[in-house]
Amino acid sequence: MSALSYVSGDHNSAWSTYLAQVERVLPFLGELERWADTLRHPKRALIVDIPLEMDDGSVRHFEGYRVQHNLSRGPGKGGVRFHPDVTLEEVMALSAWMTIKCAALNLPFGGAKGGIRVDPGQLSGKELERLTRRYTSEIGVLIGPQQDIPAPDVGTNAQVMAWMMDTYSMNVGATTTGVVTGKPVHLGGSLGRVKATGRGVFVTGCAVAAKIGIEMTNSRVAVQGFGNVGSVAAELFYQHGARVIAVQDHSGTLFNAQGIDIPALQAWQRAHGSIRAFPGADNIDDSAFWLLQMDILIPAALEGQITAQRAEELTCRLVLEGANGPTLPEADDILRQRNVIVIPDVICNAGGVTVSYFEWVQDFSSFYWSEEEIEKRLDTIMKHALDAVWDKAQNLAVTLRTAAYAVACERILMARKDRGLYP
Repeated sequence: MSALSYVSGDHNSAWSTYLAQVERVLPFLGELERWADTLRHPKRALIVDIPLEMDDGSVRHFEGYRVQHNLSRGPGKGGVRFHPDVTLEEVMALSAWMTIKCAALNLPFGGAKGGIRVDPGQLSGKELERLTRRYTSEIGVLIGPQQDIPAPDVGTNAQVMAWMMDTYSMNVGATTTGVVTGKPVHLGGSLGRVKATGRGVFVTGCAVAAKIGIEMTNSRVAVQGFGNVGSVAAELFYQHGARVIAVQDHSGTLFNAQGIDIPALQAWQRAHGSIRAFPGADNIDDSAFWLLQMDILIPAALEGQITAQRAEELTCRLVLEGANGPTLPEADDILRQRNVIVIPDVICNAGGVTVSYFEWVQDFSSFYWSEEEIEKRLDTIMKHALDAVWDKAQNLAVTLRTAAYAVACERILMARKDRGLYP
């Protein structure tokens, strides 16, 4: 699958999924195909050792990563993931998807991503802070407000970003709020950032639903993953009259044919730490989630969730990829054959990086916008990007994913071509 010596070649890996997606867009690149290998080779990949003194006095070592996939269009942009299953290949794929995502939205960034192989839930607050600060120091040779700007991802949040910003600032000797996004608002964060990714899923979902004739009122929505993305998207669909009939997270699967009360479920999750045993819905087997009668599916958990078998069984007409890489390439083919529209992750969940861009701009100017202004700007950018991808898909007779890659790769490779090679 790849000429890179440090890649396993696992057909089901996230990196293999990304490479397969790139292959599908090559016939549409024309003379720019000459530069296509740029997309297959990350610019930089850093592996760091993070020694951590635990609260009991012992010392443990954790493996951390930061990958800059492509910087042709601007500084790197991408989240930091704290999860026990993080690998170099996963971070590479996530950074590559960020490259595509930023270009598809026409944001002035390249793609980057970072992570630590750790279960943050097993660390105390002080251990988590020490881990974050040491990781930030180790990757400090790569990051910076005009080099590479981290943000929250799975297992990280605004507090982690505050520690990263403070650590970087201490090391350079000046408060540098623009080194990360997704910070607390009082430390230079942006209003609207927390809900931005879920809002983008909703905005793009509504736009395509209208194009294919899905009425939002009483439409049946199923959501996999009830974290920051899934819960916000579910809340917005609920507020606009859709029935969220099923929600799944790591603790179980809920089903209510009449629709789940999403605000009540959010309150339950805050109180209990998961959706399990929520009294307003039935607890069903996890595998049954994929067989439910639904109009819209929102996979908002981890990558690789929609397999070929699940693609054969899904009843929905529209898939909104709230997660990164939730659909395997062979599943993409099956969904296309079955006329199921997929709004790809590189467009659908790009609300987060779009508002991160707003935050970065606001940090440089030290002038901050209202939440209403943020949402208006976000909606405009998301709709324009989706319309461009939709038109490209119609013109080329391809899926929205291939169309998004066509739009993005043209921009990336044009920048590479015009910048040339140094030396």
